[in-house]
Amino acid sequence: MNGFHSTDKPLNRASEVDHLIDAVKSLIIPYIRDADNAASFRATGQLPPDNRNVLVRSLRPDQLVKELALSLPSGEGQGSQGLLETIQSILSYSVNTWDQGFMDKLYASTNAVGVVTELLLSVLNTNLHVYQVSPALSVIEKYTAKQFASLFGFTGPRAGGVTCQGGSASNLTSIVIARNTLFPLSKIHGNGHEQCGAPGPLILLTSAHGHYSIEKAAMTCGFGSSAVWTVPVDEQGRMQPAALREMVLKAKCEGKHPFYVNATAGTTVLGSYDPFDEIADVCDEFGMWLHIDGSWGGPAVFSRKHKHKMQGSHRARSLTVNPHKMLNAPVTCSFLLTNDVKVFHRANTLPAGYLFHGPAAAEEEEEVADGEENAPQSQTTPSEEGVTTTNGCGNGNSSDEVWDLADLTLQCGRRGDALKLALSWIYYGAAGFERQIDGAFDMAAYLANLIAERNDFVLVSSNPPPCLQVCFYYAPGGKLADEPEENTRRTRIMVEKLIARGFMVDYAPGDKGSLFRVVVNCQTLRGTVEGLVKGLEAIGKEIVPQ
Repeated sequence: MNGFHSTDKPLNRASEVDHLIDAVKSLIIPYIRDADNAASFRATGQLPPDNRNVLVRSLRPDQLVKELALSLPSGEGQGSQGLLETIQSILSYSVNTWDQGFMDKLYASTNAVGVVTELLLSVLNTNLHVYQVSPALSVIEKYTAKQFASLFGFTGPRAGGVTCQGGSASNLTSIVIARNTLFPLSKIHGNGHEQCGAPGPLILLTSAHGHYSIEKAAMTCGFGSSAVWTVPVDEQGRMQPAALREMVLKAKCEGKHPFYVNATAGTTVLGSYDPFDEIADVCDEFGMWLHIDGSWGGPAVFSRKHKHKMQGSHRARSLTVNPHKMLNAPVTCSFLLTNDVKVFHRANTLPAGYLFHGPAAAEEEEEVADGEENAPQSQTTPSEEGVTTTNGCGNGNSSDEVWDLADLTLQCGRRGDALKLALSWIYYGAAGFERQIDGAFDMAAYLANLIAERNDFVLVSSNPPPCLQVCFYYAPGGKLADEPEENTRRTRIMVEKLIARGFMVDYAPGDKGSLFRVVVNCQTLRGTVEGLVKGLEAIGKEIVPQ
């Protein structure tokens, strides 16, 4: 040993992980199994006979604080015993999204593949900011994004995309890319139209039924929420292209400059798909950036039966889609896709010699050295962006590929979220995704039919619904209350009472007060929606005597 005596303790991390995984597995498997076993009872729509609600133990925040009794040790830790007790408490007081009765938001539980993927990502603990520290996951993200993008008609030599922290983050990133691409000087001078080269204050347009993330992004980017103009929708909740064009002309008459249009594939309430081709015509006419928020409804592209709803998506310059919603990937898993990722790079890259060392970084340093004098002064059109010879992930001119993925996004710290879709795609295949999606759409149609056939409900959604949510009112004898407030009261109380029966659904504002919004998913069973309707009928008779 040459006189060297190590005082280091031998590493025993593998055994520690092995022990804890087995211990935690003994807690989570029964948690999931409880949800599986409760599925048959959900079909009855009745209260649990033993008052044990697998879905959730409902407590007020102040009650839950007392029950959890969290304590972060100021001295020595509590070891595995304290850890496992805390995990058991978290499971006991959380909403079990594996339960069939969870039909609340636009997501549900993940699946076995998702659990395995999360475990793998935790073991790797990789940051996908630079290729050097994340080679395999960087290749997987680029390849998966390219394959995913091709389904939406993005087939250019540099088609692909990146993952972001969620749909809102993807939408925000798209706005930054649009602004920095159409007005490159905004990267230096910000949003002031005199400095960035715009003919007037910048305006963003979105559907009246679009997601609130567009306004929040406008606030974040410094445009202000007043810069977001909402376009009227038709009776099905779809953006009206003619109204969009009128609003563009109105903005221009006021000296403003519309530059970004957000269309939606699967709106949050009604699930509507905007007419993308007609919207794209307006965008092309006025040189505006078309973005499609397909966070919810985008995965319909896997289905031969439903992909027509995404007709025209190839004409968008960016598109958001979240596999953690319709495809049951683990939260979060959100892609921002495009026909040309080089545009993403030009818009977002900044020199950081302590981080980025590849060819793209050197190229950026040369561009910065050129200075502001050579920066483009006018809008960049799609035809001006050019095409290079690269053939995609790893094929073609290597200097044209951007492998340090943080240089394409607003993030530096990036988790390997693309793996969640990639492994699920490998496991189920595109054909498996298609079967799941078709089954979910069929289940939404089945629920809509059940509601439409009953005298005590008024269906608001079209039948079949455009996506996986079904909207309706409770209306004894088919008659809604005269006052919207009374309809809202009924809906709210019924939603609360459903929880005791193991169903968690949501409600949203409607023309005649708040309405039910029930969301099915790829794992929803026929008996579940039948039990839900039975539960609604029973509760309705309790709160509205007939």
